[in-house]
Amino acid sequence: MSVPRARILDLMKVRCQVFSTTYNPEGIRTGNKILRQRLRGPALASYYPRKMSTVQDMIKEFAPYELVVDNEEEDDRLEHIVALKQRGKGAPKKKKAPASKQDQKAGKKR
Repeated sequence: MSVPRARILDLMKVRCQVFSTTYNPEGIRTGNKILRQRLRGPALASYYPRKMSTVQDMIKEFAPYELVVDNEEEDDRLEHIVALKQRGKGAPKKKKAPASKQDQKAGKKR
């Protein structure tokens, strides 16, 4: 003597309404397990210290007033790059964009 499936589904539906859960008789993956979890964003954001203002921020703030601000770190970096290039140790030049297909076809016909 078994209980009809329709009666079990009705019981499941009422149980889901009472306990505020999702009615899913087919057992389809819905992602509710993930959606019910606490958000991780606030915890991750509080892990890192607050961002302090940088020299770049100061330069942007004073740009309308035409004030000259020295960024020593940036100047040192640029001097270092110039020194590397003079010794032949600098970064290679960027590759030029490849020729288009029409240019390649025209080159083959010649």
